[in-house]
Amino acid sequence: MFHDRLDAARKLAMSLKEYKGKNVLVLGIPRGAVPMAMLIAEELQGEFDIAMVRKLRSPSHPESAIGAVDEHGWTYLSPYIGDMKIDEKFIASEKYLQMETMRIRREQYQKILNAVSPEGRIVIIVDDGLATGATMIAALQGVAKFNPQKIICAVPVASPDAFKKIKEATLDVVDQVVCLEKPLYFEAVSQYYENFDQIDDVEIISLLKEYKHRKESQISTH
Repeated sequence: MFHDRLDAARKLAMSLKEYKGKNVLVLGIPRGAVPMAMLIAEELQGEFDIAMVRKLRSPSHPESAIGAVDEHGWTYLSPYIGDMKIDEKFIASEKYLQMETMRIRREQYQKILNAVSPEGRIVIIVDDGLATGATMIAALQGVAKFNPQKIICAVPVASPDAFKKIKEATLDVVDQVVCLEKPLYFEAVSQYYENFDQIDDVEIISLLKEYKHRKESQISTH
């Protein structure tokens, strides 16, 4: 369906072209959506930043999300969490751990690129796909606290369940959801990409430095 994340980002940018030149702020959910958000921000002549959000891991299956938290502590928990009988102390501990990870990363990123306030901006939050939707819900709800002008969720692909959850859980804050594909038999985000290489922190730092250099070059030529 998509060659790679940048191919998906170009297609998303086409679907978002009505916002070109409107001073948009494009936030990428780490790590996969960071290069995507950079490309979309440049296509729309907007600004880029990282949406600091992390999934909360299940105690029995750490690769599964029981919810998500943003860097300011806004937390989304799965509607099924009551059936899982997960101890509240575990949730508090996991939340603390993920917030601490985000604090350290934000400090690293701030050395290269200052965080951008969403207040009064048209904010587009991008991910490379939605399996459960947990991290996107936390990102959307977290940004809403900063009184943006408009909030848009933008993803190339989503499971029908995640798409429905996004609509229901963010109905009060999200103005638009752009999703290019909602396959009926969804298994994993990766199956919709020919190339879905993992992106590590070293690459994120490198991307931020490249982005900063391009922005400074643009300013110096004007």
